[in-house]
This record gives sequence, C-alpha cells and structure tokens, in this order.
Amino acid sequence: MVSSRPHAGPPEAGAEVEGEDFARVDWWGAELDGVTFTRCRFDDAFLEEVVTRRCVFDQCVLTGVRLSGSRHSGTAFLSCRFDRARLIDVTWDGCKLTGSQFPGAQLRPMTSTECDWSYVNLRAADLSGLDLSGQRFRETDFTDADLRECDLTGAVLDRARLQGTKLRGTDLRGASMDEVNWLAFELTGVRVDLVQAVQFTRAHGALVAD
Repeated sequence: MVSSRPHAGPPEAGAEVEGEDFARVDWWGAELDGVTFTRCRFDDAFLEEVVTRRCVFDQCVLTGVRLSGSRHSGTAFLSCRFDRARLIDVTWDGCKLTGSQFPGAQLRPMTSTECDWSYVNLRAADLSGLDLSGQRFRETDFTDADLRECDLTGAVLDRARLQGTKLRGTDLRGASMDEVNWLAFELTGVRVDLVQAVQFTRAHGALVAD
C-alpha cells in the first residue's frame, strides 16, 4: 500500500515512475521532460503552470488536480481520470488524451492543437467557443456536452456520440462524421458542408437524387 507524498519533488528527466501516490504535491511551475508515470495518483495536486514535454501519464488518477495555466507538448495522457480537475487556460500541443475521462472538469478556456481526443469521455463538458479544428475525436462521447460556437472544421468525429449535444453556431464543415447518429442532435444554426447535408438528409429518410 502506497502513501501520499505531498512533499515529494518532481522526477528527473527521463524517469519512470509506477504506482506512486503524489496526492496534494505542489509542483507549481515545474518542468517535466520525458517522464513516464504509470498508475500514479495526483489527487488534489497543485500542478499550476507545469510544463510537460514528451511525458506519458498512463492510467493515472488526477481527481481534483489543479492544472491551470499548464502547458503540454507531445505528452500522452492515456486512460487517465480528470474528475473535477481545474484545467483552465491549459495548452495541449500535439498531445494524446485517448481513453481519458473528464467528469466535472473545468475545460475552458483552453488551447488544443493537433491533439488526439479519441475514445475520451466528455459527457456534459463545456467546450463552447473553443477552436478544435483538425483534431481527432473518434468515438468520443459528447453526450449532453456544450459545443456551441466551436470550430470543428476538418476534425475526425467518426462514430462520436452526440446525443443531446448543443451545437448551435458550431462549424462542422470538412469534418469526418462516418457512422454518426444524425438523429441524435439538433442541427439548427450549425454550419455543414454538402457531404454532411446529404448524410443528414438520408438519416431522416429522404431520397437524395443526383
């Protein structure tokens, strides 16, 4: 059984850490380079302004973590839990967040570029007004999420779950939306391209003729 280490300092570059409990650590402004954390806990940790480069957080628990103002470049958060996390003004650049969950997390404002959010649970998340263009959301769960005024142009939304998602003012042009349930959400005020318009029309039973 591991115990929390609130006074532990951040690991050295390239370190591999497994099964440690970093609950309530204060690593404000720390820089982490090439560190791998596997099945570690960061409950209620203070990680504001932290910078990570090419790090890996694999199956880690970040419940209640404070990550406001942090910057992440080429870092992977794989199947992690961010329950009630404060992620205000976080910058994600070329990151993988595949399989992670964000129940009750504060996610905006944030900056996300060239990231992979596939298989992520974003149920009821407030992502309104964000630029998420060109990013991957394959099989992401957006049920009841707020995506109003989002830029999702060129994004990959194949098999994404959009039941009850708020989309008014969202730009979906050029987004890949294979196997999306077009009957599960409202398109009022949403910008779509011709391909998406045909998919929507066919989903509602219309016969589209050339």
